[in-house]
Amino acid sequence: MLMRRRAVSDAARNIAPTNATMRTATSGHVDDMPRVKQLSAGRPAHCGNIVRCYLPLVKWVRVVWVPAVVMMVTVSCGGSPSEIRVSAAASLTDAFAEVETAFEATHAGVDVVLNFGGSSALREQIIEGAPVDVFASANMSTMESVVAAGEVAVDPRVFARNLLEIAVPPGNPGNVTGLADFSRQDLLIGLCAEGVPCGDFGRQALEKAGVTPSIDSNEPDVRALLTKIELGEFDAGIVYVTDVTAAKGQVEGIEIPASDNVVATYPIAVLASAPNPDAAGVFVEFVLSDTGKAILSRYGFAAP
Repeated sequence: MLMRRRAVSDAARNIAPTNATMRTATSGHVDDMPRVKQLSAGRPAHCGNIVRCYLPLVKWVRVVWVPAVVMMVTVSCGGSPSEIRVSAAASLTDAFAEVETAFEATHAGVDVVLNFGGSSALREQIIEGAPVDVFASANMSTMESVVAAGEVAVDPRVFARNLLEIAVPPGNPGNVTGLADFSRQDLLIGLCAEGVPCGDFGRQALEKAGVTPSIDSNEPDVRALLTKIELGEFDAGIVYVTDVTAAKGQVEGIEIPASDNVVATYPIAVLASAPNPDAAGVFVEFVLSDTGKAILSRYGFAAP
């Protein structure tokens, strides 16, 4: 068998920009996500249905149409009483999209706005003052740093757990069989960036297996990595078990032995500066409820 040449430039080895990445369980395209409101990294959600708030904590203007008159009403960009802004780890994309639908179906008039990305990028948005009601991280250490910054209203609560899995493109063109293959120079290997939970956990698993990886790219979050594996840009990467499930055949999964695997613990909390703290608390309780647990279980998450 001929050895394949690397086709990655030096620039591809750098950490990609830390955008929040949105995708669905079916297509992987941002625009196909039903009901999920898309947010740009470092910028808050749209304020209501007819206007957008472009900078955190600034004033925005709503245009109210009345007969023969256009009235300009200035209000705070903290969110309306019926809106809950949730920043969640990218690996929760598909599960929380269903949580959003189920919650809104049982709480009339409430609009859940979801913002997905790497937990560390979301942490920075929160600390810098983005108006967020609820934070759900893919690891405890990121949440603990938000707590240390005084940004959490009540103690975080663990709502789910996850495990790592190797993902390869359909057909496994690189003939990857396990973590040992991550040291092969002929393969294109992608990991999540250091500081991102999936990146830190992946490196821990490789270290436990005694493997020094040959990394070609560090991605900003697990969904960015998964998408590139689906497209065949990488021969292998380390994602979560739930991401392989969500890909619905667009990638193949290779199990990581329990002796080398790492358990990801997911905490959730209402933030101290939440624009809508009461509704945020209700949302957190819903995630922790039997209904929320059932939804998470369907997407492969383990109970806390």
